[in-house]
Amino acid sequence: MNIIVVGLSHKTAAVEIREKVAFSPNQIEKPLGELIRLEGIIEGVIVSTCNRVEIYATTRDIAGGIARIKRFMAEYHHLPFELLEPHLYSYHAESAIRHVFRVASSLDSMIIGEPQILGQIKTSYGYAAEFKSSGIILNRFLHKAFSVAKRVRTETRIASSAVSVAFAAVELAKKILGCLSDKTVMLIGAGEMCELAAKHFLNSGAKGVMVTNRTFERAEKLADEFGGEAVRFESLFEHLHRADIVLSSTGAPHCIIGPQDVKEVLKRRRFKPIFFIDIAVPRDIDPKVDEIENAYLFTVDHLQEIIQANLAQRSLEAEKAEEIINQEIGQFHKWLSTLEVTPTIVALRNRFDEIRRVELDKTITGWKELPPDAEKRLESLTIAMMNKLLHAPTSALKQAGQGGRVDLYVDALRQLFQLEALPHDNEELELEE
Repeated sequence: MNIIVVGLSHKTAAVEIREKVAFSPNQIEKPLGELIRLEGIIEGVIVSTCNRVEIYATTRDIAGGIARIKRFMAEYHHLPFELLEPHLYSYHAESAIRHVFRVASSLDSMIIGEPQILGQIKTSYGYAAEFKSSGIILNRFLHKAFSVAKRVRTETRIASSAVSVAFAAVELAKKILGCLSDKTVMLIGAGEMCELAAKHFLNSGAKGVMVTNRTFERAEKLADEFGGEAVRFESLFEHLHRADIVLSSTGAPHCIIGPQDVKEVLKRRRFKPIFFIDIAVPRDIDPKVDEIENAYLFTVDHLQEIIQANLAQRSLEAEKAEEIINQEIGQFHKWLSTLEVTPTIVALRNRFDEIRRVELDKTITGWKELPPDAEKRLESLTIAMMNKLLHAPTSALKQAGQGGRVDLYVDALRQLFQLEALPHDNEELELEE
């Protein structure tokens, strides 16, 4: 049995293509059913996110299975195959295992180390399990992918450093101010960046959030979302002294906070330090603010430097993650090979033993003057002969399992000796690693 992967991602297709082949989670039962009804496809899982659409499947016919899934993706979404095919990639055997382990561990993500993809794969697997399109092999495979991803996050620091502007701002605040549990944050602006920053600040333990915006209703909406306080924009300087951290991201064409404003704020704070983060372009806060004692000003350029340094650190951690994946691939591939080899050996021995017993019974039944111990001796003789005959093919099959050529031998033996269906074809076999 072979694991195959067919799909596209942000690396091979623009969003205009990706959105055309996306599968809706609310309607996933239908495509999963059609997928496993394709000729030669035994199990299937569909992973569909904003950055990738991938199908994981099991088949005995690698080339045919990949071709049919590619056609399925185009036809299901009513797309010309010639338009979609150049954007698709495919993997099988060890390369398929490696790819899925890397995806689950976020090594193939747009931002290395992001945590969302693992949850998305788990959700996709949940649908496949619910609608019975996954079986023993993909069940074990994806659970192994989950454990590999967990090991990567536990044993490396791949997700420990900030790689978004909002998160970098929070990390910088923690570095300068220490614990945020007694700190109040003022957000100037109510856009997406301020929303993300609010989430990160509160997740890092900030005491509270104030939000101001030229459109007061937007400030109220964002403040309500995070249990904070909305402040009218024209009242900004009446409340600014209450903030320990000020993050500003407006569309103003000029600075809205100047040095004199900050000096007045510091007096009201009794010169308790205040931390400004200006991520607006053009800038919201006059650069001269940074020259004032107890006022600390950081701009988007400072944050980008942190992000680039952290991305470089994540790349180093990714090398450690690749080593972990290399180790885990070998373990899973060994289990997958055993899944093929063990039942074939059992079926082969049963087939030979069945023939041996039939022929032995014929011989004994037609032998009128059989010596007393002859039956036992003939039994031993035929067993010994069978074992000798099976030794070479059994050894070859085991070695093939370790070397990745198992399908060649399994299929040949099943056809040559007309072996019954292997147990895992009916999902009855589960071997321990």
